[in-house]
Amino acid sequence: MDIHSEKIIILDFGSQTTQLIARRVREQKVYSEIHPFSTDLEKIKELNASGIILSGGPCSVYDDDAPLSDPGIFELGIPVLGICYGAQLMLQQLGGKVENAEKREFGKADLSVSYTAGLFAGIETGGASHQVWMSHGDRVEVIPEGFEVTATSDNSPYAALRHVDKPFTAVQFHPEVAHTLIGTDVLRNFIFGICNCKPEWTMHSFIEQNINGIRAQVGSDNVICALSGGVDSSVVAAIIHRAIGDQLTCIYVNNGLMRTGESESILRFFKEKSKLKVIDVDAEEFFLAELAGVKDPEVKRKRIGLGFITIFEEEAKKIGQVNYLAQGTLYPDVIESVSFRGEAPIKSHHNVGGLPEIMKLDLIEPLRELFKDEVRELGLELGLPEEAIYRQPFPGPGLGIRIMGEVTEERLRILRQSDVIVLDEMRKAGWYRKVWQSFAVLLPIQTVGVMGDGRTYEHVIAIRSVDSRDAMTADWSKIPYEILGEISSRIINEVRGVNRVVYDISSKPPATIEWE
Repeated sequence: MDIHSEKIIILDFGSQTTQLIARRVREQKVYSEIHPFSTDLEKIKELNASGIILSGGPCSVYDDDAPLSDPGIFELGIPVLGICYGAQLMLQQLGGKVENAEKREFGKADLSVSYTAGLFAGIETGGASHQVWMSHGDRVEVIPEGFEVTATSDNSPYAALRHVDKPFTAVQFHPEVAHTLIGTDVLRNFIFGICNCKPEWTMHSFIEQNINGIRAQVGSDNVICALSGGVDSSVVAAIIHRAIGDQLTCIYVNNGLMRTGESESILRFFKEKSKLKVIDVDAEEFFLAELAGVKDPEVKRKRIGLGFITIFEEEAKKIGQVNYLAQGTLYPDVIESVSFRGEAPIKSHHNVGGLPEIMKLDLIEPLRELFKDEVRELGLELGLPEEAIYRQPFPGPGLGIRIMGEVTEERLRILRQSDVIVLDEMRKAGWYRKVWQSFAVLLPIQTVGVMGDGRTYEHVIAIRSVDSRDAMTADWSKIPYEILGEISSRIINEVRGVNRVVYDISSKPPATIEWE
């Protein structure tokens, strides 16, 4: 049963900002979700959407292998908004013509609006210009019958269009990015003015809907929850416990890939500050044996995922009749684990792509459609303390994916000691809550150094710190040099086996937040 009475669906054509569209819609308290451009028309009908957004993308609509959605979406009577590539695809499929532009538009552009209704309701016209963000090398040369121009730019005579009779609109610019100053107004006009949605999707309504859904799914059965101590699994445990009480048993697995003191502090927190039933399992030797000799990051993730499931199933047998496993899969996990056009996915998440098909427990994933900042909002709504909600994210595979190459006890020691210093200095400087995530990474190389009067040939630690809202995009944190200098000095002086520290200044995309 679909618990969302209203939703906007986004068909993804490979844009780097598709996830931003979903976030911008949700900010208006209307549910949105992303589906591949190739989604079957019958599936789209079943989704019963209030509106459809066609995302941008890197291709040209006239390419032989251009990604194409089913043109039948224009026969469903549902409002459709095309953005950039999505706009060009809409216009071509409805009878227009798109060609390579003599002058491309990348970056800021000035938009002149000529139609102050529909997408541009309440937006000033009459000679005023509005900053928007363009990113295209093609442009519409012939518009289909029934469409009229609603805005132009210097290089786009058809920067925005509308169908005079049907709820179809198209914009060449990207309303989802911050550089488009009227972007929120444009999306709001589509959501409420054209799709007639109501702003009713809140964390309070999410709790009510999901508690009812969990109770209906579980009945009188028992559930085990994979509890890591991070915000995701903590919120999962809280919402399921509210739904079914003592039918829930939480299992904390020390996989040997945790940070210094982490297991002890997590178990102490849940025993002292929650009413959850928690079983702790020491599986350090098991996981280190599973990872011995493994260097490939995808193999690591899948072995860790399989290891968790093996242990959960063993613990479930001890409890008795258990049919369900709850875990903190988030929407970014789902998106990144789905391939685009048959290509390799970005990475397999240990709780999505790493799950074995033979797993005997059915999954409960109440956060599967939420972004990270929404999970934090949900946690506060559930009454969890801020110390649990505002911990920096820590990956399920733990330090296993922050060690490049083979995981060994010695390499874990080096990384743990380095990571303690990073977090300690970030807290001391007041930067821990300012950034999304900050951590150390052990590189698979050694470099020459000098300590005292002797030559050294030792390990390199990379520091990674990023700013983000939802982990779908991220920029490297502009940490003051003094803080970075103190971190570097302490690591080199206090961690035996390290003689060099570097700082990662890559954004996501093209890099990911974690190194593996």
